[in-house]
Amino acid sequence: MSGNDYLKFMTEQVVAYLDLPQEERKKRKKKEKVPRPVYSSRWLGVLPFAVKTFLRK
Repeated sequence: MSGNDYLKFMTEQVVAYLDLPQEERKKRKKKEKVPRPVYSSRWLGVLPFAVKTFLRK
């Protein structure tokens, strides 16, 4: 894909997004949000997961 084709594609995407009503854009934004990982996993990595798995078995 050449640079000109990419620019054309991105322009079409932006214009299509801007043509949507504001409520629809807000719905899409909420739908795309991903819940954050669990606090212990986010800050301490895999270690809490490994301990939980070990204790369950």
